[in-house]
Amino acid sequence: MVSLPGVYAMTNSSDRTITNWLLTVCVLIVVMVAFGGYVRLTRSGLSIVEWNPVSGVVPPLGEEAWQTEFAKYQQTPEYQKVNQHFALADYKRIFYVEYIHRLIARIAGLLVVIPLFVYVLRGQILWRNSLPYWLIAGLFGFQGFLGWYMVSSGLENRPAVSHFRLTIHLLMALFLLYLSLWMALNRIYGAPSHSTNSRKMPAYGWMWLVMGVLVVQIAYGGLVAGLKAGHASNTWPLMFGYLIPPDLLSFVQPWWKNFIETATTVHFMHRWFAFAVLAGALVVWAQTRTRPENATHRASGWLVALSSLQILLGISVVWFSVPLWLALLHQTTAVLLFINAVYLIHRLAGAPSLAAQTTPNRPTERAVHASL
Repeated sequence: MVSLPGVYAMTNSSDRTITNWLLTVCVLIVVMVAFGGYVRLTRSGLSIVEWNPVSGVVPPLGEEAWQTEFAKYQQTPEYQKVNQHFALADYKRIFYVEYIHRLIARIAGLLVVIPLFVYVLRGQILWRNSLPYWLIAGLFGFQGFLGWYMVSSGLENRPAVSHFRLTIHLLMALFLLYLSLWMALNRIYGAPSHSTNSRKMPAYGWMWLVMGVLVVQIAYGGLVAGLKAGHASNTWPLMFGYLIPPDLLSFVQPWWKNFIETATTVHFMHRWFAFAVLAGALVVWAQTRTRPENATHRASGWLVALSSLQILLGISVVWFSVPLWLALLHQTTAVLLFINAVYLIHRLAGAPSLAAQTTPNRPTERAVHASL
């Protein structure tokens, strides 16, 4: 499991085990988001046309089983409208990509649920304080359902999943990441006090505003992915020769639907909204610069750096017409930026100092659970 021994070396082994488990869950979520992007970019997500949580663990065995699966795929819009040239070997290639994706999700679910049962049964996590952990486990299961709900939308009339369902699936992954990381940070640094004066600081309020803008920007990334809007224009900063293309709000009616349903408008919003994230990050960095040695200032510096890198990656993705490796790097950087934002909010919330938590008076396991 992921470990940060230098941060909480003086905590007991039970405490470290649960914290490492939560951090491992965070890593698993990041891996699933990144691999989910690979599945989408390789058009592999619609290759398995049924949702079999148990029997689906085993791939087709033998030529007859493969022909059966291939026949099911041949009934889908994707095969009939996009991949009619596919032979069985081509189908196997995309099948295994989606199969590995689902297998990783199953393994991740087991790595959440099984350790949680053990920790509760052993009393390492008090039963009356275990609700946040069960919420994470339950949301993992719900995320699996959302994945199938998304896939099923591409098996009906068109060879693509609903961009709305894809975005919801992505945002749920971020919410799971937020919960898991926040609980891990509570255990590493102590839970922020509800009465702390730090929450009244301008940087804290600004950081929540930045988080809101960032989540909207990532949601727009999901819409871009679902609509394949990254291919709408391969020039930057101009689109079709304009800085602001005409008729952005005239493709569909009513006008506001263009913001969520029209590829060109969604692409335009996503490419420029990124600068709102960067502007907010710069404000937070400026507000924390009075103590340059402080962890919050260093984290705000990383926020600025990752926001800048993300913009450069986004421009590169446009210029080079969405190459696979650049698009995946762009998506993964967005998740790292989100992680940085969660960490920064937690530290700005006024959590106890690292020195305080490593003293003999550090809150007990019972107190940590009570604060979640």
